[in-house]
Amino acid sequence: MRRTDREVADTASILAILDRCEVMRIALCADNMPYIVPLNFAYKAVGEDVFIYFHCAREGKKLNLIAKNNAVCFEADCSCKILEAESACHWSAEYESVIGEGEITIVDDEDHKVKALDILMGRYGFIGTPRYLQQELDAVLVLMIHVSSMTGKRKIQANLRGGE
Repeated sequence: MRRTDREVADTASILAILDRCEVMRIALCADNMPYIVPLNFAYKAVGEDVFIYFHCAREGKKLNLIAKNNAVCFEADCSCKILEAESACHWSAEYESVIGEGEITIVDDEDHKVKALDILMGRYGFIGTPRYLQQELDAVLVLMIHVSSMTGKRKIQANLRGGE
């Protein structure tokens, strides 16, 4: 990372950024062209391991690409605000972001799938214990990234006042 003064390296702080993000983009390999798609997401941290979950239809381009190559890169950002200045070259932006890599797989075990869907539902505001009809479970896939690396980056004006 070129701007190490903006790096967020500890897992707890990176996960706190993810808590503030609503959408994650995953980048897949499509022959010699990248393919990126925005998705709602949730994560679970288990010790040092982080697992990111998504749900999707049972068919489509991303699934075809994952079947060929399950290496994935992901990005999420939030707290975005343009910072205006007198000079065009001094315009800037506040932001927080997370970028990482891992392997993405389909969650085949139904109990794991339900737990992942519960995590997704809770993240986006569902209160209580969700109930799923079997036909609904059969109609949806859950994807999981086992994160191999991730880093955060932040530029917030308060940081500038704090000596950044």
